Amino acid sequence: MSEAGWKEFLKAEGLDDWAVLHGGAATIYRVGSLAEAVRLADAVTGVPGFAGSGAVLTLGDDRLSVRLTQDMWALEESHVDLARGVSRAAHAFGVSADRSSIQEVQLAVSAKPSEANLPFWRAVLGYSPAADDNGVDPLAHSSVVWTQDLNEDKALRHAMHIDVSVPQEFARARVDAALAAGGRIVAEDEAPEFWILADAAGNKVCVCAWPDGAGAEPAG
Repeated sequence: MSEAGWKEFLKAEGLDDWAVLHGGAATIYRVGSLAEAVRLADAVTGVPGFAGSGAVLTLGDDRLSVRLTQDMWALEESHVDLARGVSRAAHAFGVSADRSSIQEVQLAVSAKPSEANLPFWRAVLGYSPAADDNGVDPLAHSSVVWTQDLNEDKALRHAMHIDVSVPQEFARARVDAALAAGGRIVAEDEAPEFWILADAAGNKVCVCAWPDGAGAEPAG
């Protein structure tokens, strides 16, 4: 796992349907019924290399969502061709991607390095590791949980916040909607890669256009 996979995906041609979120490459296709979603899923699973790739399909009455991985660091060069194949199958089926609906929500558990306990969170949630710092729902129904180190010198011992990863062109609109609903900006020095927001009680959430809005230069 490295940065090379997701950065190659970002700069590849023919992937307009897709966004690279914290969970990896994802897209959503709008359909007219659950039966149509099933038929589209059947077409997608027929794409060469799709079966056994670890991709996740989620069907609904009006959509089919496709996730190629559950972790952005798991993206590899082979996923570029796989994504193109899925897009071709969907377009041949007569549906278009709805990038505005693509999102990934994950829980960040922060603690001092000496007190971090990711095995606890994996165990209590029944999650499996996708990387050294996270756990993922083996059924792919729920959000990813990941751990973040707190500064040992600070008085704060633990904290949690939510990360919402969205396609880059919709990040600012998500921030504006949150502000209109009573939120406030805590920090925006890293915008437009991400904003830190809070509700009236001080609970924090990061709205992230990264990695979808990150530069696609090859990793060093």
